[in-house]
Amino acid sequence: METFEQHYESMLRAIRTYAPNTDLEAVERAVRYADEKHRDQKRKDGSPYIIHPLAVAEIVAEIGLDTDAIVGALLHDCIEDTSASFDEISRLFGRTVAELVEGVTKLTRVEFSTREEQQVENLRKMFMAMSKDIRVVLIKICDRLHNQRTMEYQSRAKQVSKSMETMDIYAPLAHRLGMQKIKWELEDSALQYLDPEGYKELVDYLDEHHDEAEAFMENIQTRIRERMSAVGISGTITGRIKHVYSIYRKMKEQHKTLDELYDLYAFRVIVETISDCYNVLGHIHEMFKLVPGRFKDYISTPKPNMYQSLHTTVIGDEGIPFEVQIRTREMHETAEYGVAAHWKYKEGIDSGDGKEFEWIRRLLEDQQETDAEDYIHSLKVDMFDDEVFVFSPRGKVISLPAGSTAIDFAYAIHSGVGNAMIGAKINNRIAGYDVQLHNGDIVEILTSKSAKGPSRDWLNICKSNQARSKIKQWFKKEKREENIARGKASFEGELRRINISPALLQNEELQPLLLKKLSFDSLDDMYAAIGYGGITAVKAMGKIREDLLKASRSAEAPKETKVLEISQSIQQDRHGNSGVKVEDIDTCMIKFSRCCTPVPGDDIVGFITKGYGVSIHRRDCPNARSANNPDLAARWVNVSWITGGEKPFPTTLEVLAEDRDGLLLDVAAALTTQQIRMKEINGKDLPGGRCQFTVTFEVKGLEQLKNIMGRLRSISGVVEVKRGQN
Repeated sequence: METFEQHYESMLRAIRTYAPNTDLEAVERAVRYADEKHRDQKRKDGSPYIIHPLAVAEIVAEIGLDTDAIVGALLHDCIEDTSASFDEISRLFGRTVAELVEGVTKLTRVEFSTREEQQVENLRKMFMAMSKDIRVVLIKICDRLHNQRTMEYQSRAKQVSKSMETMDIYAPLAHRLGMQKIKWELEDSALQYLDPEGYKELVDYLDEHHDEAEAFMENIQTRIRERMSAVGISGTITGRIKHVYSIYRKMKEQHKTLDELYDLYAFRVIVETISDCYNVLGHIHEMFKLVPGRFKDYISTPKPNMYQSLHTTVIGDEGIPFEVQIRTREMHETAEYGVAAHWKYKEGIDSGDGKEFEWIRRLLEDQQETDAEDYIHSLKVDMFDDEVFVFSPRGKVISLPAGSTAIDFAYAIHSGVGNAMIGAKINNRIAGYDVQLHNGDIVEILTSKSAKGPSRDWLNICKSNQARSKIKQWFKKEKREENIARGKASFEGELRRINISPALLQNEELQPLLLKKLSFDSLDDMYAAIGYGGITAVKAMGKIREDLLKASRSAEAPKETKVLEISQSIQQDRHGNSGVKVEDIDTCMIKFSRCCTPVPGDDIVGFITKGYGVSIHRRDCPNARSANNPDLAARWVNVSWITGGEKPFPTTLEVLAEDRDGLLLDVAAALTTQQIRMKEINGKDLPGGRCQFTVTFEVKGLEQLKNIMGRLRSISGVVEVKRGQN
């Protein structure tokens, strides 16, 4: 077990190396104060609690923060876990340190794994803290990093929940703040607990091929180093294997095994000047074969988190592709530590007033009019997805999430430009609203004073949360009556889907209860929110479904209820209307099994049930295997389809896909183009960024079903489509 003295000396070494201007006397006073306050407390591993603040302060020093931040890190748990107060810390260490400690304390109390509405409020608090003093969140990220490093002492449930929180919140934050080194460690550590087997498999593979990888990297480094020396460019070059989670995610996205994945290596060249960066790039392209489409210039167009570098992917004589990143030393500091690197080159930043923090304020603004689920999903897109850099006609660089369209560009300029948009030009050519933008595109928005405003279809086209939020705001303010009508029609459609009369909503006792659960003052307010997209009809229904069903059942006669339940449970009909003929039986009840949902054209077989007629199964249904059981053989009968029928049959498909924004909308659109009405859809998230869902609808036969399956397989991100079998 490491001792207080070891951690204290380690922290001092980090301060002398990375933050040499630190006031060591203030640090020493903070260590003594924290040690006294935490004296009777222990960590999960039995070590003195003071070791945790020392470790966090060491990380804070390593990223180059100032004296106040290091002292704040040492005291970050004092208000939360000890008798220390804001006033006492302010008196002893200054108000700035006290505000940092209080800010970290508030973030420590935030629980991100709660329901979506609360999660949005907690995220808002975090962004508010960031906009006031970015060091609050930097200290909190360092705190989470040390907690991840010592996660082995937590329970399995805590390891999973905290690692999910790290992957969903803290790693994207570190990425958005430009702290790549910390982001990588957070991701790798979280993966270790979220998918232990997958993580171990990767680590074992990398260990097994370590010598071979080292030899390859040393060869490439030597060749580049010798070329730079020959042409008189001074600098350093290092090579590394990409971090574990990066490889893991690439395997999942590309559906490849480790043996099939070759793009594992990255080399970094650090030079003195920007002109040297471009000179080295020319020599790299001369020495190795360029992979088309893999060159990115983040020096002339920096990322919003201030990241600058040249990226190129090339292939060596061995046929192995590898990435080369070229940057100056100052760019490297920013790439490693992001906004924290400012303390190395400036007097320090006291707040988020700089241009580099515009995205924080934008996220705060976007949250105001956005549905919780939509906001959280879009937040991850805005924080974590790769950016695309495009230009206005006057040369202004606009950064947008990858996959953005001219609609996103228009609203990134100003909401007035987006609302007045009537068309767009991309590279001086008229382009459709749904055309995705690429790096370097020049985008011109065509506007008109007589424009009628955005179309609702734009919500399905735009990529950024900023554009979606502003479009919804426009509909909320400008189209209330239309929103009410649209929302009412949508919600009543959901009511009819579960066989509930809309008149039930007028019940004087029931209506206030429903509105309270939905957090609306009136039905019109709810309809308007559904109409402009603030909440979906499906989500609103989900919150009050049980109350409606209960009220509906109590209003029906017992006899009618029984008849309805029997009718729904057996779904029976005479064979003349069912579309199926049973061999050697003139008239019988027919029930189509829900386990395999057969449709005309399927090879089918019948099973004589006790009291419910003949149940129809597909012959490949697992439940049909009992036909080989001698005890049940007599109950299986031959059946055949009656041709020429136009009656639709319910069926279910299972879809496995990469989870992404707009996936279900694409599925719904594919069914709509085939004039298919979706009856039910249920889904769940899977590890590794995938999802699985079942969709139920009606078709007239097997050919139509095969056509629909083909359409679904062609949707971006869909991995597998198969018939449902329960």
